Amino acid sequence: MSDNKELLEATVKGLEEKIQQLNTDYKEKLQELEDVNKPVIKASQMDVIDDSIQQTFENFDLDIEQFEYEFSIGYDNKLELSELTFTDTYDLHEAIMRNIEKQFKVINDESTDTK
Repeated sequence: MSDNKELLEATVKGLEEKIQQLNTDYKEKLQELEDVNKPVIKASQMDVIDDSIQQTFENFDLDIEQFEYEFSIGYDNKLELSELTFTDTYDLHEAIMRNIEKQFKVINDESTDTK
């Protein structure tokens, strides 16, 4: 009886290991499928983009006019900033894109080239 239990436990353990491996393989294949049509970019290029974005944020001048804000009075009768929304996303986006474009030679895609 004890041998039968040990054999079943070993079988269950082996099956659990196979399930774990299959789940890992499944997740890897799902990621490959998701990535199949994505354009390829080198890690060094991603570093350049990351540095460009970081530099843009560091050099971007924020002004109070770029925000919408609301005040409220708290329970202790203190004035509180209850809502703050950045509204100038277009200018920030443009600054980021300009900074990234400075780092690369941008060419038209062959599929969209109208020559």
